[in-house]
Amino acid sequence: MKAKGHVFKYGDNVDTDVIIPARYLNSFDPQELASHAMVDIDPDFVNKVKPGDIIVANKNFGCGSSREHAPLCLKTVGVSCIIAETFARIFFRNSINIGLPIIECPEAARGIDAGDEVEVDFDTGKIYNLTKGTEFQGHAFPEFMQNLIAAGGLVNYINSKKNK
Repeated sequence: MKAKGHVFKYGDNVDTDVIIPARYLNSFDPQELASHAMVDIDPDFVNKVKPGDIIVANKNFGCGSSREHAPLCLKTVGVSCIIAETFARIFFRNSINIGLPIIECPEAARGIDAGDEVEVDFDTGKIYNLTKGTEFQGHAFPEFMQNLIAAGGLVNYINSKKNK
């Protein structure tokens, strides 16, 4: 499994309230949520992001509330992967549960800039900065996590097992 796209870069402690502000949580529609993704940290994000693009951040990405809406709106807007030095644990779990690949790699978070083109190989954990010609080793996903992500998240994975 791979992801490839251009990078949007953010700093430390990007919390769920700037990923999807609480004032927009009156909708359960993923497309409506996605239309407000990152609005409080990057107001033009939804106009610039393209399917497959990648977010790179520093420490503690996804801190704050436990809302599953945060990774869901990023996945729905087209983000194919998030790379960070570290993630808030609940954001990490919620991302896997909804099928959004995330990978921790401090070296990549420091060595990748906004606008770079990046490719991530989830089987090996390799992160390639195609713009700069550099390579980083992140943590590869175990097979069961890759299966969850490939299925589109935990619910889809469980439902696919029931139907067999």
